[in-house]
Parts: sequence; C-alpha cells; structure tokens
Amino acid sequence: MTLRKIEFDLLASATSVSDIGRTAWADPRPRVARVGDIVAVRALNESRSYGMLETPSGRLARIKAGSVICGVLGERRALKGIVGEIPAFIGEGDHLTVLNLGGVIGQKTGVSSSLGTVVDVEVLGSVCDADGRVQNIADDALPTADELASSAPVILVAGTCMNSGKTVAVAEIIREASLRGLKVAGVKFTGVACLRDTLEMQDNGAFATVSFLDFGLPSTVGHADLEKVAIGALNHLNSLSPDLIVAELGDGVMGGYSVENLLASAKLMSAVKKIVFCASDFVGVVGGLTVLKEFGLRPDIIAGSVTDSLMGEDSIRERFAIEAANARNDGARLFALASQFSGQTVEAAVC
Repeated sequence: MTLRKIEFDLLASATSVSDIGRTAWADPRPRVARVGDIVAVRALNESRSYGMLETPSGRLARIKAGSVICGVLGERRALKGIVGEIPAFIGEGDHLTVLNLGGVIGQKTGVSSSLGTVVDVEVLGSVCDADGRVQNIADDALPTADELASSAPVILVAGTCMNSGKTVAVAEIIREASLRGLKVAGVKFTGVACLRDTLEMQDNGAFATVSFLDFGLPSTVGHADLEKVAIGALNHLNSLSPDLIVAELGDGVMGGYSVENLLASAKLMSAVKKIVFCASDFVGVVGGLTVLKEFGLRPDIIAGSVTDSLMGEDSIRERFAIEAANARNDGARLFALASQFSGQTVEAAVC
C-alpha cells in the first residue's frame, strides 16, 4: 500500500460533515471516482474573481498557488458559474477545477463568461483512513426516508435561477418568525455544497438547519432519489419540534439540480403551506408560473428584485392576481403573507 501523509493548508466546507483534520492519509493511485469522495489537491493558480474558499467554520480564505486543499468530488450545473462533472477515474497528477466556493472539485466543462480565471488544481490523491479506505462524505450522512412524519408547516422559497433573491427572502422570513418567538428551522433542499446559506439562516434566528450536504451530497445534480433526502431532512428537523420550517430550493425551477423531482413529490408538497417565488423581472414571473403549473402548483407570493419598486408589486397583483412583497424593503409584510395558513397565522396556531 502506497499511502502518504498530507498536510492541508485549507479544508473546504464541503468536508465539514466528515471528521477530517489538518493532516490525513492520501492514496495517489488511480481509482474509480465516486461522487462525495474526499480528495487532496494542490492549487495550480490563483483567481481574483473566483479564488476564495469557504472553510468548515464558514470563514472565507483566499486560495494561493501551491495551497494544498482538502475538497470533495462533485458536480455543478451553474448557469452563472462553473459547470463541471466528476471524472471516471482519479489519481495523482490529474488536473481538475474548484467548482464552487464550498470546495466541490470536478472536471470543468464550462465557465460563465463573467467569471474570468478559475482555480485549477492537481490531484495529490484520494483521502483515506489508515487502512486505505477512501473517505466519502456519505460515510457520516443523516438517514434518508421514504415516508414523511407529521410535519410543522413548511414555507417553500423557489426562484428563476441563482441570484434571484431566494436567500434574502428565506433570511427575512426566518428573522421575522424568530422575532415573534417562533422556533423556526431552515433547510436547503437543492444546490451545490456551501455553508453560506444555512449559516445565513442561523444568523437570522433559525435554531436548527440542515441541507443535502448533511446527507452526503456535494450537490443535487442528477440525483434521482432526492425526494428521500428531502423527506429525511424534514423528518430530522421535525424531530426537534419546530413551529415552522423555511425551505429553500437552490438554483431555479429549471436547471440541473433535480428540483423537478421535489416539485413532483406529493409527499413533500403535502407539508408545504405557502410557496414564495423569486424573480428578477415580469418575464421571470411568467416563466415561474408556467413551470410550476406543470406540477399542479402556483406560487402564493412573488418576491425578488421584480418587487424592488412599488410599481413592480402593483403590476404583479394586477396582472397575475398574486400577492407580492419585497424581502429587503418589508420583511415583516413578506412574513405576514407567507405565514397566513387557511385564514390563521402560524403564530396563532402555535399559541
């Protein structure tokens, strides 16, 4: 066995669900690559536009040329970022790319023209235990589930694509709920591994959060059994007795992150009491309505930058007969609309 001891300069937040320290064993020999495998890589270059790495604490560190990084093999399908996949095999000397802020590593297949240079890396080896078994973030994953237990009401936040305002809407709903004394939990169902969004939920008052990363997924690209992950996430949060759960669908209702699997899930949607849809313009609203209609769904509230002006809110109400609220300008109103279930607020139901 040809294991070598590796000392890491940086640990990626995608490894946070595993017990990986600053030093670890790595096997440089070629092997079949698996989604979620933990890998040791060395940065080949730096990037001014895309050169930061989120660490397990949530802090950001700049990647320097020569930095030895502990990351996770995974895929990404970012419309406004990097597109990448895992290679068939991985071994010492292979060249891959840091696909996202959370340290998901893969074979780059495309880059948004707005990004400029990205960070390419050289593989040092697959991270192993002392017996040579390759470590995977699924080794310590939370259990998935087939059946949804009794659930607190869920407010689901979706959008047209990345950067459409979902995270701001989620944060404001959680903040307003917690200010009213509610035990609110947060979950991110889809996307690519990064702690930023769940930390934002915690910073705004969520007493518990969970994401697909806790279930051993570096991203939800092409994941056929995502319904079981989402149900497992809700069951986990409901075991902590929340009053309310705020859920985010990362990326958009169209894309490569398996969002459609959740929109089509009758079990999951049975717990959803309100849908907030974020869009940047009126055409985005039309597109969201069209896509959601295919699943027998309709948003209850429109948010996002299309509501940045009063004109936008008024136009949405008049044209689409849907309530509109801006998270940045009036989070309290957004929460009031989102928490009204069957004529009763969640606050009243809890009291």
